[in-house]
Amino acid sequence: MPSRPQPCILIVEDDDGLRELIAEHLTKEGFAVAQAPTGAGALERLNSFTYDGLVIDLKLPDANGLDILDAALTRYPAMASVVIAADGGIEEPLALERGAIAFFIKPVRPAHLSRVLAAAVNEPRLRQELAELRAQLHDRYRFGNVIGQSAAMQTVFQSLELVAPMNSTVLIQGEMGTGKELVAHAIHHNSPRADHRFVTFNAAATPELLGEAELFGHAEGAFSGAISSRAGRCELANRGTLFIDEVALMSLPLQARLLRALQQREIERVGESRPIAFDARVIASTNADLKTMAKEGTFREDLYYRLNVIPITLPPLRDRREDIPLLARHFVQKSCESNNLPLKTLTQDAVRALMSYSWPGNVAQLQNAVEHAVTLSGLAREVPASALPAEVTEPPGSLLMPSVAIPDEGLNFQSIVTQLERELLTRCLEKTGGNKRQAARLLQLSRTTLIDKLRRLKIATGSEPPEPVTS
Repeated sequence: MPSRPQPCILIVEDDDGLRELIAEHLTKEGFAVAQAPTGAGALERLNSFTYDGLVIDLKLPDANGLDILDAALTRYPAMASVVIAADGGIEEPLALERGAIAFFIKPVRPAHLSRVLAAAVNEPRLRQELAELRAQLHDRYRFGNVIGQSAAMQTVFQSLELVAPMNSTVLIQGEMGTGKELVAHAIHHNSPRADHRFVTFNAAATPELLGEAELFGHAEGAFSGAISSRAGRCELANRGTLFIDEVALMSLPLQARLLRALQQREIERVGESRPIAFDARVIASTNADLKTMAKEGTFREDLYYRLNVIPITLPPLRDRREDIPLLARHFVQKSCESNNLPLKTLTQDAVRALMSYSWPGNVAQLQNAVEHAVTLSGLAREVPASALPAEVTEPPGSLLMPSVAIPDEGLNFQSIVTQLERELLTRCLEKTGGNKRQAARLLQLSRTTLIDKLRRLKIATGSEPPEPVTS
């Protein structure tokens, strides 16, 4: 039977002597110990590592220990936390109410502290109950189903609170998987238009020839197969919200029609000349740099300025790692509910693995990984790190860089870089079946830049030579 991993304890105490005394004793008792003399130092450590236990002084030179306790237990509900203070009074019940398992008055007896921590850290049932109770107390770090407590997400929430009640057009920018559509839903459901429809037009999933009819509708007989008139997404979204996903992939002619609809607040179905009033709030999303695309001529500059009235940029998950435990717990709960399972909790080792991974697929990839782990953990009440996908627990040193041996005589740097670039472009084109627009989206390049690279590297897209660069 494998031995239990060494429990990790964070000691936050500005008295160097006391801190070292507690650390020395806990280390002898088999704990791994980290130390921080200030609240700021504690938060920095909590942002980058998941501890099994916390020992924190009530009064720190730069913070109130209860505030640090709140922050710690919001991120890690299963953390066994002990508060120490010079005296008791009203702070003791407050600390216990906020989730501390014990309150010690100085001078602290390290042996007693060690026994309390050991009992809490090694008792799964207690940690399970603590996690379930605390999970119910910390739903305040969200806007709808958009979740986060990091400084970056608090900035996003502030923008959403200001924007949601308005009718202004919003442009949501961010990498794939950061939750752009979820943010769009949150804006709609917190707006005066919430009682009306939220309609999505996905430019990436709509064939270019059908985009115009799909967005604006069509009249009977407007084209082959149009056996009856049909309302487009713009009409369906009347008085509600029209969400245009992956707006960067719209063709230039379709961009022109969208621009006119935004300017005139009216549309025309394909094959008709009758104007139809267009009263919908428009929210667009993209993972591309529209400003650069506008300068390159691959996206209309006038449409860019029409859409970019209120820009909201979603940070990638790797830049807000402190949100990972909160998000993971939310996804565990969702997965358990959808599969009629008792509520599970993630072990500290599992949370550490999640915190250590780079998440190239962002929040969407995290959700899939957690669902995978919940499923593979069966009927167990805890989800261990071993249930996570192998790519999370055993990530390769690099996703792209091949193993390159560097000989004593050196190598040609430019040749190696060119080879890697060629392989990456070729793989992307294979994945998209030669579709350069889709390949450019996957690589987060403009289509013009992609075509220029294909021409420079002499990469053919099938039987045809690379397309020439257009001005």
